[in-house]
Amino acid sequence: QGSLTILRRSSSRTLSGRSPRHVPYTEPQDPVDSLDLLQDAVPSVDTPESCEKASLRLRALLRHIKDGEVSVGVLQKNLQFAADVLDSLYMEESNRCGDAGDRAITISLGPPSKKGPSPPYTTASPRRQVGEEEDELSEVEPDAVPQEVREWLASTFTRQLNTSRRKTDEKPRFRSVANAIRAGIFVERIYRRLSSATFLQLPPEVTRILKSVDEWNFDVWQLQETSNNTPLRCLAYELLNRYGLLHKFKMPPATLETFLTQVEAGYCKFKNPYHNNVHAADVLQTIHYMLSQTGLMNWLNDVEILATLMAALIHDYEHTGTTNNFHVMSGSETAILYNDRAVLENHHICAAFRLLHAEEHNVLVNLSREEYREFRSLVIEMVLATDMSSHFQQIKAMKTMLALQDTSLDKSKALSLVLHCCDISHPSKNWRLHERWTTQLLEEFFRQGDKERELGLPYSPLCDRNNTLVAESQIGFIDFIVDPSLGVCGDLLDKVASLSAPPATPTISEEPSNAEPGGPIKRPVRPGGVVGLEVRRPWQDCLAANKTRWKERAMKDAELRAEMALRSEKVNGETGEDGEEGEEKKEEKEEEKGEEEKESDMSEQPASEKEEE
Repeated sequence: QGSLTILRRSSSRTLSGRSPRHVPYTEPQDPVDSLDLLQDAVPSVDTPESCEKASLRLRALLRHIKDGEVSVGVLQKNLQFAADVLDSLYMEESNRCGDAGDRAITISLGPPSKKGPSPPYTTASPRRQVGEEEDELSEVEPDAVPQEVREWLASTFTRQLNTSRRKTDEKPRFRSVANAIRAGIFVERIYRRLSSATFLQLPPEVTRILKSVDEWNFDVWQLQETSNNTPLRCLAYELLNRYGLLHKFKMPPATLETFLTQVEAGYCKFKNPYHNNVHAADVLQTIHYMLSQTGLMNWLNDVEILATLMAALIHDYEHTGTTNNFHVMSGSETAILYNDRAVLENHHICAAFRLLHAEEHNVLVNLSREEYREFRSLVIEMVLATDMSSHFQQIKAMKTMLALQDTSLDKSKALSLVLHCCDISHPSKNWRLHERWTTQLLEEFFRQGDKERELGLPYSPLCDRNNTLVAESQIGFIDFIVDPSLGVCGDLLDKVASLSAPPATPTISEEPSNAEPGGPIKRPVRPGGVVGLEVRRPWQDCLAANKTRWKERAMKDAELRAEMALRSEKVNGETGEDGEEGEEKKEEKEEEKGEEEKESDMSEQPASEKEEE
């Protein structure tokens, strides 16, 4: 009924009764200083002192990271040891949780309940020494842990055991989940500090230009000039970092650097005027605008955002600078390989995933099997949808989907349309950007026309240098392709804005940690491009202005062609008159010559004959 208190009193004498000799005071040595992470072997996880050793190793690891003296291998080995210790403690306490009288606070991995707080935690395991923060976390009510965090903890820090050590309806103790939360936050901070020093460091001038990456009329040409012709690499790193995907999926820094470098090199392989790394960066920035400024990102999970950005990144990878029709008509190896169906789009996907399959380029190494399947399926569908031969079918299907009263939308179809619209969006940018893109695209078309002439093939549309009406072609492109497509895309984004709502609590990857370099951003609660339930459409004004300019140029071109035709007629007419006069003079000379010959014949005849005549 009572309690027993044992006090240990210090004695001035030793057991022999003699006073000890005076020993000078020395400050106790920190055990962290004596720990060698490189040489000391990792201890067993099932010993009583494993928690203390794990704590010492984590503190030593943190000290080495601050000094920048830790390798990735040492970091991985010690973090794995700490995670194994937590797993061991979790399973041990779960087995002791079956007693009905156990007074442990529990947390449900299901939806938060409306019940009151659980009774306070009153017992402690004598084998666990996990730090002072544990007591604070163990007092947190279960409702304070968001659903997404609970799912993350259950999938990351627990093992699915085949043995029936506890009942199926038994719930893990909250104290173990609290330890997992602490471990997860600790690992996240360590990773951020390590990665902030090892990830790509952008030059200050490039960073200054990227501050305007959220604008519709972002100047990707200026980024190309400033970044020494590496706009895709710089922009891709910036966006992956902004969305927190580098940390969410633990992309190895060196692997990310080599992957982005290889992707950029693939875009420069054929030295195309239009389908190059600048075009890829332009499409990537445009789809970023769609994600961040229209609320689209709030409708997607992290894997879907990663797939959307990656699809834009590789959608024209290793483009040959020629159309699908050219490959089919010329019988190229690529057309034979893909049976004349979406030839280039299939090649872009295949070549990109072959690159990702290599160990030194695999930035997806830390995705789970299910995440990778979802990622790959979405990227394939989005890139295949950039084939212009499926344009009208795609627009018709989306119009039908939006006309339905059903509140659900097919995400893969929606994201495919968004990427397709971003791919053909240059007529919807300001005139300075659009005119430059048009010049580059027509030059690529003309080069294809030159190849077709050499091969004896008929010219593809807009590929004849001498007979292409530039202004009229752009007016038709805007009227029949770009304007209707962006109109449907705007309607789609309006519906998404009405359906999607920002998450109640940010996930680990969405924590607002901009204070630390390289940290992810927080998803916007109300994007700047959304007014009420409608999305701002900056492309409408640009389309109207560009169309007006092309009409003015078309009129001038028509006048110029009429003037040239008139001059040509005049030149041909003068040449014709000169020819007729020459013929008449020739005939007159022949007639005169004939009369002279006749007169000479008559002078030679006898007088009798002349009289008779």
